[in-house]
Amino acid sequence: MPAPRRTLLAGLALFTLAPLSPALAQRSLLPDFADLAEQVLPAVVNIAVLSEQTTTQIPPELRGTPFERYFREKRSGQQVQGAGSGFIIDPAGYIVTNNHVVGNAVRVVISMQNGQELPARVVGTDELTDLALLRVEPRAPLPSVPWGSSAHLRVGQWVMAAGNPFSLGGTVTTGIVSARGREIGAGPFDDFIQTDAAINPGNSGGPLFNTAGEVIGINTAIYSPSGASVGIGFATPSDLARGVIEQLRREGRVERGWLGVAVEDVGDEATAGGRLRGVQIRSVEPNSPAARAGLRPRDIVTALNGEKVETSRALIRNVAGTPPGQTVRVSLLRDGRPREMAVQVGRRPTTPG
Repeated sequence: MPAPRRTLLAGLALFTLAPLSPALAQRSLLPDFADLAEQVLPAVVNIAVLSEQTTTQIPPELRGTPFERYFREKRSGQQVQGAGSGFIIDPAGYIVTNNHVVGNAVRVVISMQNGQELPARVVGTDELTDLALLRVEPRAPLPSVPWGSSAHLRVGQWVMAAGNPFSLGGTVTTGIVSARGREIGAGPFDDFIQTDAAINPGNSGGPLFNTAGEVIGINTAIYSPSGASVGIGFATPSDLARGVIEQLRREGRVERGWLGVAVEDVGDEATAGGRLRGVQIRSVEPNSPAARAGLRPRDIVTALNGEKVETSRALIRNVAGTPPGQTVRVSLLRDGRPREMAVQVGRRPTTPG
């Protein structure tokens, strides 16, 4: 019996001492996010929304947890009504978060990673993209993080989320980009990054970083039957958010282009030159820019300023990104015949028809 045992142990020793092939060694390595977390966390803030209400409203996700008592405590005659996350984009004190984090807050307080608390004012909000810009008045320049380009993201790429889940404060989680261009029914500008990095209540408004420490998304929503992370989180792409935030900083509001049409996708429309995809106009609102330009129901829009338009979502986003007052060239099919029409884009109403 002893002899076979020695043979087995010798074989095991030989196996463990054998060097790994370079390819296998490379595959066994996982990224270390320690340096990245240390670099970016000082610019990630916790956001507390305070109210003058006399009855404390406990956020549903915190009921029955050890943090419920914290939310019952009055602070300077006010009460915490909600919490979220944000990140500093300018040392002068500009902070990005979600619109649903601040809502119609009476008072907003941000907390830095070093414990410093500062009152914040809401510079502007945009309900359609669920974004908000805050401003604090620091005594010294604050740490900040740069924007990155979400257009360069690839499915499977490593990302790191940072924020204030369940009011725990500076927390990071890691994962990969699970999908791009997700529509989740949030609105006409749905174009979410899906990630499996753990995102929980309180992470809303926090940054999603690439491995270079650039913000490539704003954590906005989760899919969860339980209310906690199940590995499906959604972030607003930085390329969409950046333009909105710049306009909020400049104007305090977002103005979007508008045609005044209801549209739907049509696929593989037959034409003399082959089959073509486009967007069919279902109805035209009276006295709208589209009506004044002569667009009609059943027209099929195929391009805007020479660029192909194949989905209604693409048409809405392209028009919305056009400054009101600017004229665009609309290529369309009417009764199977191609036409081009000039339309002066209007200003999107608060609740367009």
